[in-house]
Amino acid sequence: MGEMTMLGMPTVKDPRPATRQGRSYFIRTFGCQMNEHDSERIGGLLESDGMTAVGRPEEADVVVLNTCTIRDNADQKLYGYLGALKQIKGERPDMQIMVGGCMAQKDREVIQTRAAWVDVVFGTHNTHRVLDLLDHAEEWGPVTEIWEETASVDDIPSALPSHREAEHSAWVTITIGCNNSCTFCIVPLVRGRELSRRPGDIVREVQQLAAGGVVEVTLLGQNVNSYGRDLEMNGRRPIFADLLRRVGEVEGVSRVRYTSPHPKDFQEDVAVAMAETPAVVEQLHLPLQSGSDRILAAMHRGYNAARFLAKLDLARRAISDLTVSTDIIVGFPGETEEDFEATLNVVAAARFDSAFMFQYSPREGTPAATMDGHVDSAVIQERFGRLIELQNRITFEKNVEMEGGVYEVMIEGPSRKDPEMATARTRGNKLVHLPGSWSPGTVLDAEIVRAAPHHLMGRPI
Repeated sequence: MGEMTMLGMPTVKDPRPATRQGRSYFIRTFGCQMNEHDSERIGGLLESDGMTAVGRPEEADVVVLNTCTIRDNADQKLYGYLGALKQIKGERPDMQIMVGGCMAQKDREVIQTRAAWVDVVFGTHNTHRVLDLLDHAEEWGPVTEIWEETASVDDIPSALPSHREAEHSAWVTITIGCNNSCTFCIVPLVRGRELSRRPGDIVREVQQLAAGGVVEVTLLGQNVNSYGRDLEMNGRRPIFADLLRRVGEVEGVSRVRYTSPHPKDFQEDVAVAMAETPAVVEQLHLPLQSGSDRILAAMHRGYNAARFLAKLDLARRAISDLTVSTDIIVGFPGETEEDFEATLNVVAAARFDSAFMFQYSPREGTPAATMDGHVDSAVIQERFGRLIELQNRITFEKNVEMEGGVYEVMIEGPSRKDPEMATARTRGNKLVHLPGSWSPGTVLDAEIVRAAPHHLMGRPI
């Protein structure tokens, strides 16, 4: 077993014949949309080699774990899952296990040291090499291959096949990596510096997706608002607002979403582009993280509470019927009761439609992990409960405001709990259940007849 560190390798190889015809694979994804998109590409590559997806690891010839490092128990989940796979592999020695993603990028050879039954460990910059790495492991034994970074925009894998769960909806990467220095975040360490794809390449990918039946695309980046700062084309740098307009003009695409912007970089031109481009939905994810100016400074977020609320007000004035979601961390090192009360005050003022709320947990390799003043877990839990109570109340109130209104919804598929009901999303990303059966991707109008705390009940019109 050896670690190979490589830079600047080409990402698109000559077509190779399918060598695993009739074999099966299973992918378990931990983490964010970036990981989910990577998993789609890994699945596409495995299928291009003749493999088919199965629903259980026990049935698979190749099991891929695409890992995350954000949560404090991420390593516990990974090694617990690997422990279960060890027993399966003991009964089926020919099964291959691959571990990729952010934890693989960070821990590297530690994974195979702790779990010697893993065949392949690969990082965030070489997902396109899964077939070659499987070949290598079959011939030579376990292999760890970690690339330090993606060397240039030309090395961003954009032409890979994908296996998507929803054929009407797709993610499109516009940037990888991050140049920010948020003290709680490990993304710059495991994803590398920020690189933007050329706008023409992005638009062509969206056009190809639309030709294949995709009607909704989500543009992905760690900080989409800084898109294009590392590019220069015809004497100018492309900007995110222009990209939104171009993607929104692609024929066949009726909904364009994006995630995530950084509040310090959100500008009026993006809000105007959202308002003026019909395909771009009226939804904004704007991560707050904390309402305390002192904690925001310790986080290196680059804004204070007043500036955040001003950005939010700018967006709401420009975009009618805007829905807004956010991220909030409770219990960052040094957070006092006064700091937490400031967060509650900003949440009450902002009136987010929804929020992803997290209890702070130290991540090895981040500056915050070594800061003084770590908050007692019981205190964090109590504050977390108060925040959830406040946000749940606001979310329900915002949902009730929609009762009696008519909204465009896009069908996602049948409800998991009731096959006679369909699940859909408004343009603002609100979950709607309504009676009937339609193909995923169908767009129709629905009257909201009843609001629930976290979903809406609708009636098709």
